[in-house]
Amino acid sequence: MAKRDFYEVLGVARGASAEDLKKAYRTKAKELHPDRNSDNPNAEAQFKEVNEAYDVLKDADKKAAYDRFGHAAFEGGMGGGRPGGGAGQGDFASAFSDVFEDLFGDFMGGGRGGAPRSRAQRGSDLRYNLRISLEEAFKGVQKTISVPASVSCEVCRGTGAEGGSEPATCPTCSGMGKVRAQQGFFTVERTCPTCGGAGQIVKNPCKACGGAGRTEKERSLSVNIPAGVETGTRIRLAGEGEAGLRGGPTGDLYIFIEVKDHPIFQRDGVHLFCRVPVSIGTAALGGEVEVPTIDGGKSRVKVPAGSQTGKQMRLRAKGMPALRGGGQGDMLIELAVETPVNLTSRQKDLMREFERLSEDNNPEGSSFFSKVRSFWDGMKG
Repeated sequence: MAKRDFYEVLGVARGASAEDLKKAYRTKAKELHPDRNSDNPNAEAQFKEVNEAYDVLKDADKKAAYDRFGHAAFEGGMGGGRPGGGAGQGDFASAFSDVFEDLFGDFMGGGRGGAPRSRAQRGSDLRYNLRISLEEAFKGVQKTISVPASVSCEVCRGTGAEGGSEPATCPTCSGMGKVRAQQGFFTVERTCPTCGGAGQIVKNPCKACGGAGRTEKERSLSVNIPAGVETGTRIRLAGEGEAGLRGGPTGDLYIFIEVKDHPIFQRDGVHLFCRVPVSIGTAALGGEVEVPTIDGGKSRVKVPAGSQTGKQMRLRAKGMPALRGGGQGDMLIELAVETPVNLTSRQKDLMREFERLSEDNNPEGSSFFSKVRSFWDGMKG
């Protein structure tokens, strides 16, 4: 029986792009896979037909020959393809191996024609938690930290081989880092047991690092902490992480900032809060109170007469700087009217007299107890 046109087999038009051919092939291969069509006796033959068509059309040279001469390009020695079109005349296991390659090769590190797997592996990223004071977060600071990490072996210069010689290509996997085994219709791929997936082996390991190409060492690093950082800020130091395996690139170091609680100030973004106690006399008569600022200075704040606990006053631009510029926050002063304790007899007498004379000078208390009386009268009614 005459062979069907390869473009017809894949369901694409002549002139279809390589991407369109690949998409059509994947769709057809999944659709006609014998394992999914146990009730279709022709599934295996159709599956081989699809694989044969794609085997020709995915190759630029074979495709050009086919477009010009058709199936005759691969008969009688005219073309460079396998006799009879390749997979169509081969065994089913070989056909499925091609499908496995095309469908999963991208996820498994490349196809059979790909480059050998690189022996070098990138080092891990490291995390360092750094606690600083609120004053340091306000001004910015330079800190020296000690980081235990893997560094490139100085003896073998990171190659892992004695004397700095280059590792040899793994004879088991030919440098691919993986081996394949045929199991019926399936091709199983696994990590090479000889090189552990590295693709190369060290015949004469470096005694200093045991062939790993890196050793453990504590390093001291100087870190610039910019003004305005807050808890959760992350600083990345490129190339300061763990050394790569056998000469691979170094990872990064991430410094996570934690700003310690302050005994005087509470922070909310770029703003600061400061709770300031004032005496009853100052709150009642008015006056001034001296408050500290985060830059180490002082500010005098006027307390209005009749101030109550919780009253807030704002000091402009006395808060925290915004990270990487953008102005400065404010400082909010919250008054806390303080009740005197441990009174003398004379003070107690004066307070009683003051209390008797100031029955009409407590607006909040008068309002509250007026509402209470109304509430009780309503309950009685």
